[in-house]
Amino acid sequence: MPVLKHMEIGVMFWAGRDPLETIREVKSLGVRCGQLGVPGHVPMDLAATAQWNQALDVEQFTLVTVFAAYNGEEYPDIPTVERTVGWVPAAFRAERLKRTFELSDFAKALGAPSIALHVGCIPHNYQHPDYVAVREMTRLVCDYAARNGQTFALETGQEPATDLLEFFKDVNRLNLRVNFDPANMILYGSGDPIEALTMLAPHVLSVHAKDGDWPPAGVAGALGTEKPLGQGSVGMARFVAKLKEIGYKNPVNIEREASDPQQRLTDIRAGVALLQSLI
Repeated sequence: MPVLKHMEIGVMFWAGRDPLETIREVKSLGVRCGQLGVPGHVPMDLAATAQWNQALDVEQFTLVTVFAAYNGEEYPDIPTVERTVGWVPAAFRAERLKRTFELSDFAKALGAPSIALHVGCIPHNYQHPDYVAVREMTRLVCDYAARNGQTFALETGQEPATDLLEFFKDVNRLNLRVNFDPANMILYGSGDPIEALTMLAPHVLSVHAKDGDWPPAGVAGALGTEKPLGQGSVGMARFVAKLKEIGYKNPVNIEREASDPQQRLTDIRAGVALLQSLI
């Protein structure tokens, strides 16, 4: 695999199609590395592992993180996220814990050094049963990932940076880290992303380059709106400048979700060009 440069630009992309076609499409955007998301219905069996390993080897593509997503998760608004996402919904915990262990094994087989996911909206009350359950699941996944030689990164956004710092202290695992997403801080109304990045800097393992606008004023439970890179409220120039200031050297992975696949690719290409000018 190629030796990556400091702050090399990568892309967050998803499994579900032919691995070789997928990697070639991602490389056509002008990148050599990225993060693979695995939806809950996508197999991670021996056949899938072999296909992905072959594609990564043929295309000399570096996989830096494997992300978990779960069946039943929905993101239309904050109340729905609270009910369906991550490890907060009690009915899905056993199934999702098993799936996460499988994802860790899959990532190890692909040579990825890190796994990541949204654990869900962690309650502010540290005595709340859902908080305790999520903390214990985080410890279990950290320990499992450690046996696979991996770090486990929490995606940011669904709680303020101060709450996440307290959660890190409570979990008390050395391989627990952060995948910092500046847009998520805005989309969920969780705080200024640059201030959050400053606070979380010692724990940041990986980052998403994503943009978005704040939730509409006066609409309870609404999420903000994701935007193409450079067209939202993050301020990509100050985000990249802060990454340099804190000494961040790992890949900067563009994440862009759009209903039109071609528009998504167009937006990512423009994002690659923007980041090249800033980095």
